[in-house]
Parts: sequence; structure tokens; C-alpha cells
Amino acid sequence: MKAIELMVERILLASRWILVVFYLGLAAALGLYAVSFLFKFWKVAQELLVLDEAGMILAMLGLIDAALVASLIVMVMISSYENFIGQFDKGADAELSWLGKLDAGGLKIKVASSIVAISSIHLLQIFLNVNQYENSKIMWMTIMHMVFVFSAVFLAVLDRIMAGGKLKGK
Repeated sequence: MKAIELMVERILLASRWILVVFYLGLAAALGLYAVSFLFKFWKVAQELLVLDEAGMILAMLGLIDAALVASLIVMVMISSYENFIGQFDKGADAELSWLGKLDAGGLKIKVASSIVAISSIHLLQIFLNVNQYENSKIMWMTIMHMVFVFSAVFLAVLDRIMAGGKLKGK
């Protein structure tokens, strides 16, 4: 019986390597998103002298939104790999010293915070073009944003409760 238990444990531990497929897929998606970002940037650059202030702000918000999404992808890829697969070989390289400092709970809070930031940018874009949207759509987008905010705050409170009310790093 002990041999079967040991075999099951080895299979379960080895199965975590299947996650690598997802992380490599995210890396490829990040590359595709970078190409999309460059096209957005090129479009903004071409319209530089034509856009009014509101148009330029909207264009910049679109670029910021893309950067936040890309950062979210990197954060999920690297932190998830570190948490579920294995440690990166840091060696004496100080460039990688930041790796491994985000556990699964911290990752959830950072992802939720990023989603709130992305949602905020989308909501700001809607507010800057308020005359192009129906009131009901503005209301629903605001409600959805508030749900994201509430969820992020709730995750942070749960994380603090799980940590025994202590601040991390103290």
C-alpha cells in the first residue's frame, strides 16, 4: 500500500510541470500583445498633431492599460512558476533578487489590484466620452468597477485575517 501511495504522490508532484505549458502560452501571448501595443503606439504617433487634449488623454490611457495588462501577465507567469513549479536559478545574479517574494495570497491581491487599476482606466475612458454612452451602460460599468474594488478589498482583508492580523514584512 505504501508503494501505491508513493507512486500517487510522485505522479501528483510531477503533474505540476503541466503548468509550464500555460506559462509558455502566456509568454507567447505577451509577445503577441507587445506587437498589438506597438500598433497602438504607432497609431497614436500618427495622430499626434490631430488629436485634441481629450483624445490624447484617451490614447495615453489605452497605452497605460496595455502596460498594466502586460505587467499582470508577467506577474502571474513568474510568481506562479515560482510558487508551483520551482525556483529560478538566481545564483549570484542580483538582478533576480526580487523573485520569490510573492506568495499565492500576495499574488491574488496584486492581480485583484491590477484588475481594479485596469477597470479604473476603462471607466475613466467612458467618463471622458460620456456623451457616447447610454446612462444604463455607464451605470453598469460603474457597478462592475465597484464589484472589482470590493473584491480586491475583501481579498486583502481575508489575507490579513489569514496572517493573524499582522502586516506582512513586519
